[in-house]
Amino acid sequence: MTKRHKDKTSSEKTSSRRNFLKVAAAGAAAAVATPALAQTGPVNMRWQSTWPAKDIFHEYALDFAKKVNDMTGGDLKIEVLPAGAVVPAFGLLDAVSKGTLDGGHGVLVYHYGKQNALALWGSGPGYAMDANMLLAWHKYGGGKELLAKLYASIGANVVSFPYGPMPTQPLGWFKKPVTKADDLKGVKFRTVGISIDVFTGLGAAVNALPGGEIVSAMDRGLLDAAEFNNATSDRVLGFPDVSKICMLQSYHQNAEQFEIMFNKDKYNALPEKMKAIIANATEAAGQDMAWKAIDRYSKDYEEMQTKDKVKFYKTPDSILQKQLDIYDEVVAKKSVDNPLFKEIVESQLAFAKRATQWEQDTVVNRRMAYNHYFGPNAKKKT
Repeated sequence: MTKRHKDKTSSEKTSSRRNFLKVAAAGAAAAVATPALAQTGPVNMRWQSTWPAKDIFHEYALDFAKKVNDMTGGDLKIEVLPAGAVVPAFGLLDAVSKGTLDGGHGVLVYHYGKQNALALWGSGPGYAMDANMLLAWHKYGGGKELLAKLYASIGANVVSFPYGPMPTQPLGWFKKPVTKADDLKGVKFRTVGISIDVFTGLGAAVNALPGGEIVSAMDRGLLDAAEFNNATSDRVLGFPDVSKICMLQSYHQNAEQFEIMFNKDKYNALPEKMKAIIANATEAAGQDMAWKAIDRYSKDYEEMQTKDKVKFYKTPDSILQKQLDIYDEVVAKKSVDNPLFKEIVESQLAFAKRATQWEQDTVVNRRMAYNHYFGPNAKKKT
């Protein structure tokens, strides 16, 4: 081999080595710019609700999961198990926070034992707001930021989406009609959240139980009376089998809603596009839940009267007023002991004063229209 040929070969090798180094450097730069490749295949999440499988509330949880699964085209697949499948109903927050579950469906008042201010999302009169108005406060009046602050204060590793406004809940199921506040004294009663303090103030002996345990406790005499939520849930859980008296209307849970909860690490790992779908699916599921509730609750309310022979009574105004008075006393005490509780109450009051004045001044009372079309003196409509 000539010297000239050797020099040319050496030059080619050097050039080739330089090109290789350039390519390697470019690859390294790309790796720095993109630290992780996008996940291939669907993201699978295992959830649990706080409801028995037969309850319409668990159906709402499945409805939400289906909306997300469909809207992501199967890129996110949420499986929802009923209460007790992995942890007890009241253990949901801990399980999601620790990552035992990826998420869950429940209500914020079930976390009352962790931080009593969490019950302000639904447990009480809502300062004259209904559940939809309280959700308006949550989204536009500062509630979302306060809830994040609240969860951070107890070290909960979760992301929360309140949704699904519930209608006013009944006072509860009793052995006989309740005519005055004193009728509640000594009654072994089931409720949750701040309502525990309210009914205790009314003289009841309160026992907080998950929904799936209430009817059996009444059947065994461990409870004299109880409240849960609505005509459909109450009927399917078996309340008409252990009581034929239900008192309608109450301030103890006038403005409650559901909660979608994700483990924060699992949620933060999702692509931004998927997070946007979750946010919009939550709102869509909330509205769908409200529509379904009107249809199903009204049917079961009617059938409990005609088929199950349940008698419904309106809670006397004297009891409703007593609830408000006791609630104010409870809130005043908790506000002294818990600065976050006080901050949330003040935020709700400010929003409610403006929103409820607008509502009361603007929205027509539909009782006149109801009486006109369906009341005892209504003319027969063709």
